[in-house]
Amino acid sequence: MSRTPWPRFAAAALLLVAPLAHAHVASNGFIVMQVNKQEVTGSIELAIRDVELAIGVDADGDKRVTWGELHRSEPRLLQYLGQHLSLAAGDTGCPISFEAMRVNTRVDGNYAWVPFVAHCPVAVRQLRLGYHLMEEFDPSHRGLLTLTAGTVTQTAVLGGDDSLATLAVDHPSPGRAFVEYLQAGIWHIWGGIDHLLFLLSLLLPAVLLRRNHHWVPIEAVRPAFISVLKVVTAFTLAHSITLSLAAFDIVRLPTRLTESVIAASIVVAALNNVFPVVTESRARIAFAFGLLHGFGFASVLADMGLPNGARLVSLVGFNLGIEAGQLAVVLAVMPVIYGLRNARVYRRTLLPWGSGAIALLATVWLVQRAFLATG
Repeated sequence: MSRTPWPRFAAAALLLVAPLAHAHVASNGFIVMQVNKQEVTGSIELAIRDVELAIGVDADGDKRVTWGELHRSEPRLLQYLGQHLSLAAGDTGCPISFEAMRVNTRVDGNYAWVPFVAHCPVAVRQLRLGYHLMEEFDPSHRGLLTLTAGTVTQTAVLGGDDSLATLAVDHPSPGRAFVEYLQAGIWHIWGGIDHLLFLLSLLLPAVLLRRNHHWVPIEAVRPAFISVLKVVTAFTLAHSITLSLAAFDIVRLPTRLTESVIAASIVVAALNNVFPVVTESRARIAFAFGLLHGFGFASVLADMGLPNGARLVSLVGFNLGIEAGQLAVVLAVMPVIYGLRNARVYRRTLLPWGSGAIALLATVWLVQRAFLATG
């Protein structure tokens, strides 16, 4: 074990995790639209933290945005939305009128909620959307769209390479729904740092064995591969079960409880690398906590909704997206840690201190999610 004193490590780790304390939540905007002949009504939600980044509303610089500061910045926010969000019926633009801003609270913080109405000169058959919010400040930002026309609901993930989208209002494509939810699943895994850190905490010791109270390197690829396969399969099976149950409203848990326990799962998995209790059955940890991570994945589906007529296709696409994103992470991490497994610095420094830093960061999230009011 490294001789670095714990107090020094804690101080250094606090400096490291402080900027990441809110980075576990992907930057998403939420757009809801209803089409009725020539009229499009709806709302857009943008996180207060993103509003601050985009137009700067924290006038006194105290790192807190008050209602007064937000209210005084409302004209600039509406102007920003108007410049970065556009609608068109086919090739004909639909002017957007924004209404008074309100505040909506989600599990990851407060959001500016702005209703709007757009009047199109022709009946809307194909709706073209331009979504360019936050692209100059945060390229990872995405807009999650739910579009309803009559009894038909469809979704889209906007932003990045998909800043411009065209949707057939009356006849949505099941294939498009599959692709949209596949992309959403991949993006959620890559943007959800908490899920990635849980997986990383389980992968770090996968190239090691515990003997005589010490970590020793695995001698061959096969045992390491089998260890990783067990962990990933258990995690996949577990979160697929609860994701499906929650998506079809069979079982649901309060979001705050789910997010808090997800943070706790990271603490447990990371500390198990520092003070090993479960060494040969990490797949059991992956399965047990994977059940809870599935409810976390379901919260994204709750925000997006499952489109009528393509519920199963969309759910399968989202789950496959999660698996694809997860597999990409495993394929990126495993060659690196397998190559480092014989190095003393990996076993004595990177594994314990890296896991300790992960546990510390997850503890911050746990306190925020379970006990502190979000802002």
